[in-house]
Parts: sequence; structure tokens; C-alpha cells
Amino acid sequence: MRLFRLFPLLLALLGLSGCASLFSSATGKLTNNLSSAILNQDDPETVEAGMPSYLLLVDSLVEGDPQDEKMLLAGSKLYGAYAAAFVREPERAKRLARKARDYSNRALCMHDAMLCGVMDKPYDDFAAVIATLKVAEVPLLYTSGTAWAGWIQANSGDWNAIATLPKVKTLMARVVELDETYSHGEGHLYLGVFDTLLPPALGGKPEQGRMHFERAIELSAGRDLMAKVEYARRYARIVYDRELHDRLLQEVLDANAAEPGLTLSNVLAQREAKVLLGSADSYF
Repeated sequence: MRLFRLFPLLLALLGLSGCASLFSSATGKLTNNLSSAILNQDDPETVEAGMPSYLLLVDSLVEGDPQDEKMLLAGSKLYGAYAAAFVREPERAKRLARKARDYSNRALCMHDAMLCGVMDKPYDDFAAVIATLKVAEVPLLYTSGTAWAGWIQANSGDWNAIATLPKVKTLMARVVELDETYSHGEGHLYLGVFDTLLPPALGGKPEQGRMHFERAIELSAGRDLMAKVEYARRYARIVYDRELHDRLLQEVLDANAAEPGLTLSNVLAQREAKVLLGSADSYF
């Protein structure tokens, strides 16, 4: 089951990405500034301490307008991010991840009646619906995919949850097909992780994953340091490429973490890079 414990830091950081634009259109300057403050914060502990109040704010805004699709998406992102990055108690993480998933499901329903309950449909019916969505639906697709991936991660001991992974992969594949540049190319990053969850002998596709990781790095012009961390963790380790592993992680450590919209992500990426480098001798 350890193979199915999905990348909690990645989920958290990708979940936060894009919140500013969602909040901006939903509630104006205050929430836009709050979102930007989170994304540009270089002290993760400050974010961890402050986010519960932010979650309550989102809940109150959703209660005030329960049909606001963009606020439902913003709530989904924030709950998923907080649960994945900062919650250590398994049962609490499950509750918060479920709320993130439920918010995204409600947003799907608000967007179009044909999307109500779409994740519960048989796979072929599900895929047919997703194939009809257009570029304008990319934020909806992406947020739903991250919310469901977070829910799978929180319920990694439940085979029923794991069985929904192909649908999440389909959501992200559609994001990449429609707009691979969305959110710094992080759809490719998700697909890279999905392709390298398992070793080749068990059905993994590391070389396909490698192409997704490299494209994610290219689309962010190397500014999204988590892409390099996951490339090292998920690909270089599975194929036992120590040279690539250490080079990627050293590049992360040598980089300037401060980057508009990516600072928090990059700071946490550097922490992860240090841990991975420290364990390299025992792994390889």
C-alpha cells in the first residue's frame, strides 16, 4: 500500500497554485491579497498556523453564496492543500480531504448538470463526459483532479479510493490536452507522478513519467522547484540514476526560492531536496 501513498507536499503546493485568480474574481481585493500572501510566504510554519482561519473564511463565503462555483473551487483547493501539507492525524486528514472533494463535486454540479456525480459514473461514461469539456473548463478539471488525488492520498488504505485513480489521471490528461501551460504546467507534473507510482515490473511507466517531468520543468522555465524534486524522487530513484538524482536536487538547493506565486512551494521543495540528498547514500 505504500506505493499508493501519493505525494502530500506536491498535492498541497499544487492545490494552492491558482487560488489568487479564483479568489480575485469571487470576492475582490482582500481575498486576492490573502491568497497571494500565502503563495509568496517563505515561512511555511506561518501558513500552517494561519490557514485554519482562512478555511473558516472560505466556509462563511460559501454559506453566503452556496452556488458560487469559483468560491467552491477555491475552498476545495485550500482544504486539500491544508490537509495534505499540514495535517498529521489520519482521521482528520480524511475529513478535510473529503471536504475538499465535496466542494469540487459541488462546483462541478454548479457548472453543468451533466457533471453532477460524474466521478461516480462507470469509467467509459465518465471519460466520454470529460472529453466534451473545453479550455474554459480547465480550472474546474484541474481543481477536481487535485481534490480527488488528495482524497485518494488520505484514504490510501482503501482500495475503493485507489480504484478512482484512473479517473483522476483522465482529468489531468484532459487538462494537459486543453492547456498544458495551466498553473505552471503542473498537469504534466501530476501525470509524471502517476506514471512513476509503480516500478516497471508492476505496470509503472517511468520513461513516460520522465517526459512529463521534463515538460513541467520546461513550462515553468525551471522556476517551479517542486518539479525537480519530484523528478528526482519519482524517476531518478526508480531507475537508480544517482547522477541525475543528485544534480536535480542540488539545482533546487542552489536556486533562489523567491518567485512570485511559487515561493512557498519552492521553500518546501528545498526542504524536501535536503532530506532526499541526505538519504541518497543509503538508497543508491
